[in-house]
Amino acid sequence: MPVARGPMRLRASLLAGAMALACAAPAARATDLLDVWRAAEQADMDHAVARAAHAAAMPRRDQAAALWRPTVNVSASAGIATHETRTRGAQFSAPGSSPSSGVNFNTSIKDGTAGRWAVSASQPLYNPERRAQQQLLDLSADLADLEWQSARQALMLRTAQRYFDLALAAESLRVLKLQRDAVQRASTEAQDRFTLGATPVTDTYEAGARLAGIQAQVLAAETEVRLKRELLADSTGLPPATLSARLPAGRLADARPRPLDAWLLEAQAGNPDIRARQIATEAARQEAAKFGLQSSVTVDLVAQASRDRLSGSGDFGSAANRGTDRMIGVQISVPLYTGGMRSARQEEALRLADKAAAEADRSHQQTAQQVRSAWLGLSVGAERVQSLAQGVKASEARRDATHLGHEVGERTTLDVLNAENDAAAARLALVQARAGLLMDRLRLAALAGQLDDTMLRAVDEELEPAAPN
Repeated sequence: MPVARGPMRLRASLLAGAMALACAAPAARATDLLDVWRAAEQADMDHAVARAAHAAAMPRRDQAAALWRPTVNVSASAGIATHETRTRGAQFSAPGSSPSSGVNFNTSIKDGTAGRWAVSASQPLYNPERRAQQQLLDLSADLADLEWQSARQALMLRTAQRYFDLALAAESLRVLKLQRDAVQRASTEAQDRFTLGATPVTDTYEAGARLAGIQAQVLAAETEVRLKRELLADSTGLPPATLSARLPAGRLADARPRPLDAWLLEAQAGNPDIRARQIATEAARQEAAKFGLQSSVTVDLVAQASRDRLSGSGDFGSAANRGTDRMIGVQISVPLYTGGMRSARQEEALRLADKAAAEADRSHQQTAQQVRSAWLGLSVGAERVQSLAQGVKASEARRDATHLGHEVGERTTLDVLNAENDAAAARLALVQARAGLLMDRLRLAALAGQLDDTMLRAVDEELEPAAPN
């Protein structure tokens, strides 16, 4: 009878330990992935840098529009000036008198009071270089929008990965603690049964060795959970004690993706990196256009008005000079020679445009490879999850059979511990595969430029419900 009661007591101890650990209330409340993302959106330092860069680029559209608006300048000056003129051999004529030749005119103002004001306005009419500059500013603002979109998607993926890393680390710790408690009870049971002479001393040694090994694993897992929680807390600004991630639920939505060709087409059209490379290529071409021969000629509508005044005294007594100028017309500028600088800069810009085009082609190829990888991971992942779920059932059935065999004396304590360990490992592999499946879905959406709050909300709905407080 003591022999029969021993295995029953061991199984009851394992069950009691599992129930006690499962019923223990966690210190942190389970947090939704969407809530964690919204906190990270405000607290993540890399995202803050990206937000500032995006805000700094937005005024470029205003700059582009301003390039074709008129410019008006006003200038004024005042001071002390000296003005002297000497004219010899001039001809002078006046109404009612005959012309006089050999006339001399002299003026002199020394240290007189001088003043000047001028108003000028200019409206570009034809300026290919300015048009290219306008397009460059618009393109750079569009590029900033894409970089901002890419930064948001990158933060979503980073946050989701850290969230699931914490969930998996916590699950691994939970399972290890269950195993530790089970091994502790098995070690005690083995010692009792050895004392009664029902089992050899090797059972005691095996249980003790297993206990020491699992205890080391528990300590490492506790450290891992702490590190994962601190990492998530750093990027979200949330207190670490409040963070507890949820695992994927047993029933996931249909994870099988749409046909690969559809995803490839959407990625080619919506991937932020591809679109950014296309914009960079167009910007390089516009930069080259700034230095073309046809871009060197400019036509502007100009208007000017100015007045100069100088008064004082000089060699001939008190004097004053006044001058008023007004002009409105068209100004044409044609650079004749720049020493070869313009053509050299155009050649450099053309080579840079070729480089940008090659980088765009490379981005197309890399994105297609990434889409295929994520699509295959999602397709195979769904079948893998199904296989692992069947493996969990088989492991649990084997564990139960091993317990039964142990009760009737056909299995050793080590067999029981191995069966428990295999069942726990199968369970961990299943939740890891489910988390990987959700991450592949998010990555595929990001590659197509479709990752947003709605996607994260859909993932939240596929997680295990939060435990009641």
